[in-house]
Amino acid sequence: MDPRKTVVVRETVHSNESGRECPPIVRVAALAVLANPCVGAFESDLSPLFDLGGSAGERLAREAVALLAGPPVSYGKAAIVGAAGEFEHGAAMIHPRLGKPLRAAVGGGKALIPSNVKVGAVGTLIDLPLGHKDDGWSFDHFDTMTVMVPGAPRADEIVLAVAVADAGRPLARSGDRPLT
Repeated sequence: MDPRKTVVVRETVHSNESGRECPPIVRVAALAVLANPCVGAFESDLSPLFDLGGSAGERLAREAVALLAGPPVSYGKAAIVGAAGEFEHGAAMIHPRLGKPLRAAVGGGKALIPSNVKVGAVGTLIDLPLGHKDDGWSFDHFDTMTVMVPGAPRADEIVLAVAVADAGRPLARSGDRPLT
């Protein structure tokens, strides 16, 4: 991985939107701005992006987990593809090889890793979804971090992002199981 730049966002939530105090919740997103090796002509073989997503994801996941206040409980991943790339380039970054290193970094990962991809211009925001790492039906852990990298992605770049949290939403009370 040879990023143009990396950004780490660490937020600590002390209250919900209504101002009601809650135990501190730490969320961390780690992002890397990477050259898109498949930009330009249509590429059938996206394996260079598989490998790049795995190696970059490993580094980003380690950095993010190290900044949590407690053990990781939730995780997520996302990519913003520069305007000269394709949505499929982002999917190739986050799906085939990113999961294994992210699960290793959080010490678990029985649940699917929530994800999001979009194609965008410089300064594009992305909603990076979070979900419980081991219980995909834990509604109280469905959350989002909105992130971006100033000056990225350029048309020929991809912003790769992973996020972790040490708790669910502040004062969540939607229930842990679906109603039938």
